[in-house]
Amino acid sequence: MTVHFIGAGPGAADLITVRGRELISRSPVCLYAGSLVPEAMLAWCPAGARIIDTAPMTLDQIEAEFIDADKKNLDVARLHSGDVSVWSAMGEQLRRLKRLNIPYTITPGVPAFAGSAAVLQQELTLPEVAQSLVLTRMPGRASSMPKGETLEAFAKTGATLAVHLSIHALSQVVEQLIPHMGMHCPVAIVYRATWPDEKIIRGTLGTVEALVAESPMERTALIIVGKVLADEDFRESALYDTDYKRRYRL
Repeated sequence: MTVHFIGAGPGAADLITVRGRELISRSPVCLYAGSLVPEAMLAWCPAGARIIDTAPMTLDQIEAEFIDADKKNLDVARLHSGDVSVWSAMGEQLRRLKRLNIPYTITPGVPAFAGSAAVLQQELTLPEVAQSLVLTRMPGRASSMPKGETLEAFAKTGATLAVHLSIHALSQVVEQLIPHMGMHCPVAIVYRATWPDEKIIRGTLGTVEALVAESPMERTALIIVGKVLADEDFRESALYDTDYKRRYRL
């Protein structure tokens, strides 16, 4: 028996790895985050599978399902939205599985920022504009931010910022970023990237609050901020230059 943690991607049911899909199809138990993972993803489950929505459950209740499956020697597909390496609450589940001596595997998924970039048809790093991408969030009920991990600190670097789980605090995001990135810094908000009802709002730090007020959204919206969103005059990479001596090409 093994618990398989699987990144289910940003929304579209076909944005899942081949490995993830195969693991789902072989697991007679499936635990999924129903508030974020589309029900269409459950079509990969085998006939007769025990399918459990963990959205209303506590960690103790989820652990009990792992224990029950272990006693019955049934593999579990544990689906989390996006990629399981960030903001998935996988860490505390792994810790409990280790204590229980229950084996597990981890299969990555398409993260929200990648899904959003695809929807925007945008590269998030451009030569001499931004070569770093910061994934961060505002403090929330589930967890606070460690000292030093502030929007102001990240904004000073000039990196592209992907601010997750923070659309409810948009005014605070704007207030903290403007002094360092400027009123005219481009912003894109992607709501439910790759879902049928996805929505995109483009603006600047000076205009984005008014734009969102006209088209309210909540929860599953990613805020991307950075010069890369509007820069069309960036220098081309030397990677494909005829005089560039390379070992590898992307």
